[in-house]
Amino acid sequence: MIRAIFQPTEFTGKHMLGAMVAFFGVIITVNMIMARFAVTTWSGLVVPNTYVASQQFNGKAAESRAIAALGYKIVLGSNADGLSIRLTDPDGAAAVADSLVAELRRPVGTHQDRQMQLIRGSDGVYRGAGELAEGEWIATVTATSGGQTIYKRGHRFHVRADGSLRP
Repeated sequence: MIRAIFQPTEFTGKHMLGAMVAFFGVIITVNMIMARFAVTTWSGLVVPNTYVASQQFNGKAAESRAIAALGYKIVLGSNADGLSIRLTDPDGAAAVADSLVAELRRPVGTHQDRQMQLIRGSDGVYRGAGELAEGEWIATVTATSGGQTIYKRGHRFHVRADGSLRP
């Protein structure tokens, strides 16, 4: 009785065809799913025209060095209400800017990108309203005073579920 249950059966061409169809069916299905994800998610596009961006690189690099030489610094903060920035001059004292803007974007994807205008409070801290979702962010902070850019730099940071920044 036991011997009849475990009796080997003959491997036929139909068995081989079934094995091949199953094998290639799994591979083709996975490839189709991955191709769909590749087409429907982030494009990977950083700049619209790489040639134009390459021609502007040296000028932008020189501008960045000139702005960095001014010596202004910022300290980023975040909570459930939005973003806060403390701007300091080269001596470490609170600095005053006519305009302070943060261009917020995600490292991957563009659906949550936005620009935030920050307003200076009585304590000297600039604040912008708007909750930041949990995860990685890049803020390009630009401060201008007297028509001149005094600070411009990108900062990458992580927002926790409670809205605070990860140290």
